[in-house]
Amino acid sequence: MNAAPVRKADKPLLLAALLALLGLLISACGAQPQPAAPSPTAEGSSSRGAITVLAAASLTEAFNQIGKDFEAKNPGSKVTFSFGSSATLATQIVQGAPADVFAAASPATMKTVTAAGAANTPKDFVSNTLEIAVPKGNPHKITGLNDFGDESRRIALCAPQVPCGAAAVKVFAEVKIVPKPDTLEQDVKATLQKVASDEVDAALVYKTDVLSAGDQVDGIEFPEAQQAINVYPMATLKDSKNPALAQAFLDYVLSPEGQAVLAKAGFAQP
Repeated sequence: MNAAPVRKADKPLLLAALLALLGLLISACGAQPQPAAPSPTAEGSSSRGAITVLAAASLTEAFNQIGKDFEAKNPGSKVTFSFGSSATLATQIVQGAPADVFAAASPATMKTVTAAGAANTPKDFVSNTLEIAVPKGNPHKITGLNDFGDESRRIALCAPQVPCGAAAVKVFAEVKIVPKPDTLEQDVKATLQKVASDEVDAALVYKTDVLSAGDQVDGIEFPEAQQAINVYPMATLKDSKNPALAQAFLDYVLSPEGQAVLAKAGFAQP
């Protein structure tokens, strides 16, 4: 059966329909897939970038481990540490030293920074206790704090303006002993080194430093140390170039993972 002929009057309508269909086909063939929207965590994530942490010397071993753990958990991050006397670090921050986080060995040194408006609200994260450090085997027969008042003994103490020195001053006042130090060191690691190298008979350092020294020194505990426990505060700094990563690091130190590393190093809860 033959198809019905197209009437002349219908030709314009048929032509218009064909052109419309052709346009749709051309449009479909030329369409390109839209690129996926970038992941919101790809750039500017709190886990990326670099920060500098200024920390008390007594935190050296624990923070180095925490830094490695933090970087492994946050690919693309880099944590650089500068360890030293809390008092010295606080002065550097106030004078404009570039940094992102400050971890101090005492509230007094942290107050130097917060009073200058250079830090956000600090959080206490650990505490530490003094211990007598002597060369391995205690060759000079140190028995206790009384030996620190004996001028014939070679004694090392932290300088009184740094946290371990301030704690020592408090302890000696408690037991009514006037110490006779041969050297006053600017941080606890320098004080400990005097013992490890047998340059002095004894020193007052933190329990954590005796532990970190391994078989180089021995420690002697004394009950009066409980009268001068140092609480360690930490804060992000207001001039941080990467405040999100700085906060992430602080949060990690406060996390169970960070606290486990600090506890293993001998630190106690604040």
